[in-house]
Amino acid sequence: MLMAQTSARPAGFGLLAFGLLLALYFATLTLVSGWQFTVSQFAEFWYYIVPLGAGFGLQVALYVRLRQLLTHSTHARTMMAASGTTSSAAMVSCCAHYLVNIAPVLGASGLVTFASQYQVEFFWLGLAFNAAGIIYIASRLSKAAREHA
Repeated sequence: MLMAQTSARPAGFGLLAFGLLLALYFATLTLVSGWQFTVSQFAEFWYYIVPLGAGFGLQVALYVRLRQLLTHSTHARTMMAASGTTSSAAMVSCCAHYLVNIAPVLGASGLVTFASQYQVEFFWLGLAFNAAGIIYIASRLSKAAREHA
């Protein structure tokens, strides 16, 4: 029973983070470019967007579990700050392609060309940062689990 409660909380937070990230994606893109564009972009790039969201959700779940294990540890804050920075970097790289939509408002036509030309590369960069964050947090979680066993 305790094990189910211990893993249910991180899983719940991970699913919530996944859902919130997808909601943020749809809301932001709809506000900037309209619903039709948002749907067409999602249809075209769903196989990047869903794994980015799932990776973020997994990072959140691992982070919550790590936090559960380290609540009484002196190193908890350092680990949490490092993992939070990794997640933030993944989110920035994930969402950098939205500059394509915002840059015309700012008058940055060169930036629009650059971002639209390398949109897929930005997705791959986001996935790489996501993977790095997952590996980092998972390694810290594994180490903490061994120490608390």
